[in-house]
Amino acid sequence: MIALPETAMVLAAGFGTRLRPLTDRTPKPLIPVAGRNLLDRCLDRLVEAGVKRAVVNIHWLGGQIRDHLAQRRDIAIIISDESDLLLETGGGIARALPLLGDTPFFAVNADLIWRDDAEPALRRLAQAFDPARMDALLLVQPREKATGHAGAGDFMMSADGRLTRRGDLPTAPYVFTGVQILQPHLFRDVPMGPFSLNLIYDRVIAAGRLHGLAHRGLWMDVGNHEGLAAAEALLGGHGD
Repeated sequence: MIALPETAMVLAAGFGTRLRPLTDRTPKPLIPVAGRNLLDRCLDRLVEAGVKRAVVNIHWLGGQIRDHLAQRRDIAIIISDESDLLLETGGGIARALPLLGDTPFFAVNADLIWRDDAEPALRRLAQAFDPARMDALLLVQPREKATGHAGAGDFMMSADGRLTRRGDLPTAPYVFTGVQILQPHLFRDVPMGPFSLNLIYDRVIAAGRLHGLAHRGLWMDVGNHEGLAAAEALLGGHGD
């Protein structure tokens, strides 16, 4: 268990190509779902869990995101500008590392929706994170409960919570939600420029230090039009 991280990296720089034409003029994190956009929904969850600072990376139509975030007063926002070059998930965090500090931090995709049960998932992650055994702790969703997700699953999880890849198996029982806690040292020996977080995960899996925590609430994949429609129907216009 660690103290609840007060800093989060919010990954908001992608193109959102699967949601075109909606994302031709609006960045994916600002797409509204049941009356509230994806980025604000993400930041709402961070604030509810006690996070104080969010580092948000921007690229596609980043000026819109910057202007929108200037209106928030409940959490400190720091922009990591990738307008010159899209760095992907791993490269984006690596560039922002000086802003994230020297202790474990949350990293959250800005293009997803999750709802908690009685205990916030971010607090559960902090309570479960053991730096002696883990370099990364991923919030995972049972595949059969992943709204709007038609994939084959991402990870197998052992009894002690260690994650491994699906490999040659046709399916895996858990889907990565895009919510996680990461150790900063993971990014101190990485390639320059763009790279995926999958590079980090593979290294951590090889060391036996990638762990998962099963989410207890709802999680919605809104990466395409079908997932977006499913989330709209499930949330029912109630703004949550």
